[in-house]
Amino acid sequence: MDETAETGEIRGTAQGTAPVPLSVLDLVTVGAGRTATDALRTSVHIARLAESRGFHRYWVAEHHSMPGVASSSPAVILAHLAAHTDRIRLGSGGVMLPNHAPLVIAEQFGTLEAMAPGRVDLGLGRAPGTDGATAAALRRTERLNEGADDFPEQLAELTRFLDDDFPDGHPYARIHAVPGPVQSTSPGGVQSPHRPPIWLLGSSGFSARLAGVLGLPFAFAHHFSAQNTVPALDLYRESFRPSAVLDAPYALIGVSALATDDEREARRQVLAAALNMVRLRTGRPGLVPTPEEAEAYEFSPMEREFIDSWNANVIHGTADEVRTGLDDLQKRTGADELMITGNAHSGDVRLRSYELIADAYGLPKVQGTEA
Repeated sequence: MDETAETGEIRGTAQGTAPVPLSVLDLVTVGAGRTATDALRTSVHIARLAESRGFHRYWVAEHHSMPGVASSSPAVILAHLAAHTDRIRLGSGGVMLPNHAPLVIAEQFGTLEAMAPGRVDLGLGRAPGTDGATAAALRRTERLNEGADDFPEQLAELTRFLDDDFPDGHPYARIHAVPGPVQSTSPGGVQSPHRPPIWLLGSSGFSARLAGVLGLPFAFAHHFSAQNTVPALDLYRESFRPSAVLDAPYALIGVSALATDDEREARRQVLAAALNMVRLRTGRPGLVPTPEEAEAYEFSPMEREFIDSWNANVIHGTADEVRTGLDDLQKRTGADELMITGNAHSGDVRLRSYELIADAYGLPKVQGTEA
């Protein structure tokens, strides 16, 4: 790969008064009374807003068997978003590699790269993105630990498919991911100089260390593993070895943040999102409830304790309060990029949140793109 091009695709530029580049993580949440079609339409609106306001990238995350999360097929959603955007980077945050054959992922993201040249990221995780039974159904095996333990080998195989560089004598030496580099070596072939940069995702130290050793960019799930954020980022930086991809560490963190026009409304919205998490964590996944349902819900003491702990890591309030919270978090962690996920029952609330955050940081309004 071309080192300069690859590094340029990874590192963003801070816009307005933001301390670092700002990006979006979309879980394609489905609220009660809404459909997956509604959620996907919201994703298009948010992606176009993000592009028009200078957010650096827009990622979607793989989840399964969760009624309130319609992002089971990241590659399909990214193709849809590619058709509705022109400049913003699009990617997976992430594809859960043990759920898939590496060749399939190389083909999917090679296709996405052909659709949106030079603006596709491939973020990879080693968790299933679901419960054990669903993971077994996805993988057609009950040996779930094997997939996570084999992650480094799966990653190496995927990378070789993306680069089309299996050594002579390897069983896969004559197998090619298409679209991909092999097309440039065919008679008359011309191939794009780009290939999706690989990111490693994590919520603990395993992927942090692996990303550092391999010299890859790293994305940490602060939004659901806040207690591990600083240790994981420290481990990533300590383990980092320069590579053809990066000459220095580059880490982003996923952050739950929701801005509304008044503080009370923010509290109502995050309570509803937290109730959804309570139900998910207790084996009752469903659609994201309305704020009215959450306000009427009788929380047990244990559920209330979980709610308080969960919402302590959700930056919410007015635009100014959210900006202050994001600034403080970036200073505390030294993150090179903040990827914001705003979870709420209503798509309009989520869209408004990103607009308010953009305004709070004075992000520029890019001509030629309509939200």
